[in-house]
Amino acid sequence: MLERNLDYSFRDKELLKNALIHKSYMQKSHKNENNERMEFLGDSVLGFTVAEYLFLNYKDLPEGELTKIRSMVVCETSLYKIAEKIGLGERIYLGKGEENSDGRHRPSILSDAMEAVFAAVYLDGGIDSVKKVILSLLEDEIKKAVKERDVKDYKTVLQELIQKDHVHSPKYALIKEEGPDHDKTFSVSVSVGDKVFGYGKGHTKKEAEKNAAKEALEILKKSSRK
Repeated sequence: MLERNLDYSFRDKELLKNALIHKSYMQKSHKNENNERMEFLGDSVLGFTVAEYLFLNYKDLPEGELTKIRSMVVCETSLYKIAEKIGLGERIYLGKGEENSDGRHRPSILSDAMEAVFAAVYLDGGIDSVKKVILSLLEDEIKKAVKERDVKDYKTVLQELIQKDHVHSPKYALIKEEGPDHDKTFSVSVSVGDKVFGYGKGHTKKEAEKNAAKEALEILKKSSRK
């Protein structure tokens, strides 16, 4: 089941088993290592794969932005999310203490095991195989991180700019939403007090707010040149 969810079949099944052995499970007589060393390798493989993907697909972004996005993806939260999605927790070998304290759903244990699994794929099938597995699981998270970074940046810049000359912070208001549930378009305004500074549309409220903030910034920049 796990191999099917990874869309990868191991030639060396022991590599996968090692990746799933938590340190709490280890006994002196056990022939396998725990997954800590594999976690170390998997972290590097994951970081490289995400960095390469960003470098090749977002050529307009500077180094600082690429670093910020990578850190949003290569983190416990996103790894835990995909680990839960593929049912990784049910396959981890845990000691009784961790088993009894819901260790199969603990974010730190699952995210570490996910990195160890990436290392196992790399050792078993090479860099191209592990890149395929990583991107099949994380590509949507990467794209989401890029969007969220845009939303945060435009809105943060606008707020900092507005607060220089105004007491109040920008407020975003939903004007309307159109279209079917699977393809909605949201219209949002951004204002300070009674004055509207910009409008934006998007397929999510966050995207619409980002575009409203972007328009407001463009208008403010034009007015400052006059």
